[in-house]
Amino acid sequence: MELKGTIKEVGKTQKMSDKFSKRDFVLTTNDNPTYPQHISLQCTNDKVVMLDNLSIGSEVTAHVNLRGKEWKSPTGEVKYFNTIECWKLDVSGEVKPAPVMQENFGDLPF
Repeated sequence: MELKGTIKEVGKTQKMSDKFSKRDFVLTTNDNPTYPQHISLQCTNDKVVMLDNLSIGSEVTAHVNLRGKEWKSPTGEVKYFNTIECWKLDVSGEVKPAPVMQENFGDLPF
């Protein structure tokens, strides 16, 4: 699934355990400018670095998976939690071709 929009907020990486870290960010969708949607997403583990060089206002396409989890309290009450997990980010307008190097070899003997 893909979500397109602009970066509104980027949180700090949170280390939850030795094997799990997460980083939240907010994406504002532009599908309906009258009623913009501010959607909270998260990156986990090795994907948290995708957010390192993003600026507020960057236009991106977030490739996401919807995750759901059941949790049972000590008293037996069951609750459900949903997460939108981002596994890839495409940044609009920031992909630039590598510059062509112009070298002057002068009077080399070959």
